[in-house]
Amino acid sequence: MLQVQVKEGESIDRALKRYKRKFDRTGMIRQLRSRQQFTKPSVARRGEKLKAAYVQQLRSNEEE
Repeated sequence: MLQVQVKEGESIDRALKRYKRKFDRTGMIRQLRSRQQFTKPSVARRGEKLKAAYVQQLRSNEEE
């Protein structure tokens, strides 16, 4: 469970923003969405390969 200590003099909005940022970094929402539907391992690998190729292309374009 995530906990955020509210510092003295800190507004609730600021503490809520810190909580949301912490929650996003855990990747819980991403994990829940991926578990809603089963993905075959071959399809997952294909997606990873496509993503890796895309990232590599972006990096090569950035170097030029």
